[in-house]
Amino acid sequence: MASQLVTLSSTLLYAAFLLYLVALLPLGASIKSKSKKPEKIALIMVVIGFVMQLSYFILRWVAQGHAPVSNMYEFITMFAIMLIAGYLITYYYFRSTLFGLFALPVSLLLTAYGSMFSREVEPLIPALQSSWLAIHVITVTLAYGILSMSAVAGLIYLLKAVPATEKSWRARFLEAVMAGIVIVVTFIATTLIMQNVIGYQDDFIYQDKQGQTQVAEYHLPSLVNFEGAVAVENVGDNNYEEAEHFHSGLNLPPIIDSQKLNTVIWSVILGTIVYGIVRLILRKRIIAALKPWSSKADLNLMDEIGYRSVIIGFPVFALGGIFFAAIWAQIAWSRFWGWDPKETWAFITFMFYTIFLHLRLNRGYEGEKSAWLAIIGFLLILFNLIAINLLVAGLHSYA
Repeated sequence: MASQLVTLSSTLLYAAFLLYLVALLPLGASIKSKSKKPEKIALIMVVIGFVMQLSYFILRWVAQGHAPVSNMYEFITMFAIMLIAGYLITYYYFRSTLFGLFALPVSLLLTAYGSMFSREVEPLIPALQSSWLAIHVITVTLAYGILSMSAVAGLIYLLKAVPATEKSWRARFLEAVMAGIVIVVTFIATTLIMQNVIGYQDDFIYQDKQGQTQVAEYHLPSLVNFEGAVAVENVGDNNYEEAEHFHSGLNLPPIIDSQKLNTVIWSVILGTIVYGIVRLILRKRIIAALKPWSSKADLNLMDEIGYRSVIIGFPVFALGGIFFAAIWAQIAWSRFWGWDPKETWAFITFMFYTIFLHLRLNRGYEGEKSAWLAIIGFLLILFNLIAINLLVAGLHSYA
């Protein structure tokens, strides 16, 4: 029965993914259309997709007996769900269709990214066996979803306000953000193709920082590897024998997850190539190609949405990412705070948004300045999600 519920939940999540993908068509049409019909169709599709995502969450919770927020797949999927929730809340108050055209692709990317990790239902490790796990993670992902809306508003603001052909730092930095998005898309596509389509895999045995023997699965040729790693091949029944695999010879200490870093390096290389190809095809900056989609944006409204999103999202993040996390840390590890990499970056994110609000309220950082800060804040969230979770070994490595 449990396995059937898990299968059904995964099917609903996949169906929601496809529905959001299709919903981009009427959303795009609504920007140019004078009729409200495309907007209504898109909204209905998004609401149905959101209900499907919530059904996935409930069914998986019932199937495994605990909230589905205990690994990278579940956490990132929850983030994607909360981002849609943030969009629907924003739409309810401000009736801005344009938001969906930017928010939905981000949610789709997160869902695709999450699917790269193990979706198996596994029992919780002792540190996660607490009701505070669900409280902490759900609150944090809700905060991420709301704060993401400030970044979406900031991006739309800048696409309209910054001249695409301007030779200035702001135009170059905004184009760099677009290049980063291309690299992230390439990162997801490359991993999915190499792992699920081509089936490339090189195994290496190494010693982790606790001295335990582990097997690293490389789905891209090894540019960086673990210190003392030995190339092996699985001969069945979890038995391995030495083999020959490509390796550049660059080895790193086990505090760095070299297998994930290897994927990131390949993604940056391939993403940069893809970005160059896109620029050659467009014969102009990506921000110039996207600019027409932001032409109807109300700059004052975008600024207001960006500010209100932070006003709401910041205290929610403070609760989930700092206070609730500290309570859970006390239960799990007998200390409220230990400057684990994940904890440290949560504190950095907390302080950034504290400074954001200070500059906004006391220094008059409105409009374009506020938009830049919102985008930087979202980059901090993504860095915490990807780099800290994947590349740095710590107490949150299981997440």
